[in-house]
Amino acid sequence: MKIGFISDTHDHKEAIRSAFSYFEKEGIRNVIHLGDLISPFNFRFIREVYTGNLYYVFGNNDGERLFLIEQAKEFQVATFKLPQVIDINGIKIIIMHEPFVVKELAETQKFKIVAYGHTHKLHIEKVGETHIINPGEACGYLTGKRTFVVFDAERDICEVREF
Repeated sequence: MKIGFISDTHDHKEAIRSAFSYFEKEGIRNVIHLGDLISPFNFRFIREVYTGNLYYVFGNNDGERLFLIEQAKEFQVATFKLPQVIDINGIKIIIMHEPFVVKELAETQKFKIVAYGHTHKLHIEKVGETHIINPGEACGYLTGKRTFVVFDAERDICEVREF
């Protein structure tokens, strides 16, 4: 099983469609968006190309939260305030946008994955049996690189994709 991690799409429609088309094509049935989607209309663009399970945690730039929640329900997206613990097929993951005590959470070894966004900087690290994942920015506005991460549970590895 593979899980996709993406963050900081910041209304970049082309990046959203490209990344989620990849997830669909590769059969990645669970994707976690770690915040700063921005416009509630982006859920429609995602669903035009991606049919899998989508989990969304609010980011600091997501100002229209009520409409985001409404659109998420319409497009069958699970939304969360941060931080949130979720379980995907036995894989315990804590998700957040801004990095709250990330290293400390990883050191507890209570989670398989500690995932965050916000910084626009790719960060992949393993602490004991826990993976820390920040997929960087999908929009490419700050770094010039559009990235996301795929966690392969069978091989217990994180793979960075630049697109």
